[in-house]
Amino acid sequence: MTVVVAGTVGVLLVAAVLGLVRLYTARDDASVAAVSDLLYFCAVGIVVMGALAAGSSITFDVAAIASMIGILATIALSRILTRGRR
Repeated sequence: MTVVVAGTVGVLLVAAVLGLVRLYTARDDASVAAVSDLLYFCAVGIVVMGALAAGSSITFDVAAIASMIGILATIALSRILTRGRR
């Protein structure tokens, strides 16, 4: 099980590093918002994998709440960037 957790954390770290590279090369606000969302959910995924390795059940609840807040923040930012158009 720890090999799977370590592999998953490795993949998430690679995605986060590539996201950081893309964040510095982004030209418009929409790209920055999308990459920021990717980085946020990579961080949530790493926390979940750490909770899985440690056997902590309460961290899963915290990660679920963080995911819901992240989705709401993404929706709010997309509404701001599009100036309320649907």
